[in-house]
Amino acid sequence: MKTIGENGAETRPNGKQKVSKTRMRFRLLITAIVLLVSFSSLVTVTFAWYIYQTGAKTSNIRMAVGAGSTLQISNQYDGEYGSSALMDEFHGALHPVSTNRILGGFQKVTAFTQEVQMKDRRAVLFGEVETNDYYKTTLYVRVGGNKQMIYLSNIGFEDDDPDNPISTAIRIGFVIHEPGKDKPAVKEYVFAINEGDNPRALYNTATGQEGYVLDSSKTDGTTIPMEHLYTAANFCQYDSNTGITTVTDQSLAMFELVGGADGGYGLPVQVDVYVWLEGCDKDCYNNLVGKMLNKIALSFAGKTTEE
Repeated sequence: MKTIGENGAETRPNGKQKVSKTRMRFRLLITAIVLLVSFSSLVTVTFAWYIYQTGAKTSNIRMAVGAGSTLQISNQYDGEYGSSALMDEFHGALHPVSTNRILGGFQKVTAFTQEVQMKDRRAVLFGEVETNDYYKTTLYVRVGGNKQMIYLSNIGFEDDDPDNPISTAIRIGFVIHEPGKDKPAVKEYVFAINEGDNPRALYNTATGQEGYVLDSSKTDGTTIPMEHLYTAANFCQYDSNTGITTVTDQSLAMFELVGGADGGYGLPVQVDVYVWLEGCDKDCYNNLVGKMLNKIALSFAGKTTEE
């Protein structure tokens, strides 16, 4: 004799239940849903692993000229000029962006592919950049007296975690304008501030070659070699005790300043400064998530071109 239990299953004489076809389908459906949800969660986690959402911040950026120099600097064109200036702090997140030319615009690196055993990660997806994905500020430099060629004498920086240095993937760019207020840009330069290596980095750039960045003229992920990436080798040497600037064959003359006709200060030159996390650099790796670059200190010096 068969009876029907409360759960809708048949009860046999031996006390065991026989699951109905409807109940079986329901259980299979639940199992399929659970598996689907689990798979979706796995995909989400994996994708999130590929997407950089760094909490990296660059704050307390200071920019100064060497003491005793005839150079003066300000954070406003009509502001107060002196031997140093404190620029606005940056409290945003530096997300990985890339470009071969600042004035051509940045593109955000939004996803990476990952090959076997995490030894070969390559940037594959790129998107629109928001203004708070990188840092931009502006300073103004002027000189009194004779013409001077202006050089960088130092870029100081401080990582919050020396064992996971974000500085090795940081770039600083300078866009130089014609002398005067609200004048067009005429030159740009990009510097690497730390030539060391991220000890955790395990993957190549988008092309598998170091030194490649996104081509700003395209939006299909094309990468090209970054030409003229400057380093500390391109600084001048400035002696703060004597006020003497010494240049080498490698020192980079960034722009020229001219003093006023009466021996006073001439027209200031606007310098836009960009700081970004280079998403195609091999050192831009997952261990940088949450790391900070506490400070950047820029020092300029001039070399007189007329005696």
